[in-house]
Amino acid sequence: MPKVKTHSRAKKTFKVSATGKIMYRKPTRGHLLTKKSTKRKRSLRVEGQVHASNMDFVKRLLRLK
Repeated sequence: MPKVKTHSRAKKTFKVSATGKIMYRKPTRGHLLTKKSTKRKRSLRVEGQVHASNMDFVKRLLRLK
């Protein structure tokens, strides 16, 4: 039986925290930051948490389930 591979993009996008939450970096923070407000950029600094409705799908991509 061959090894089951992890989804390549998923392993770069998501990380599992110490408490077991799956976190990701929020989009639109890479460029064109001059037109975005300071409040918006500050909120984008915080990592996002995967919603419960998507948790099973992301876990399957990461082969955690």
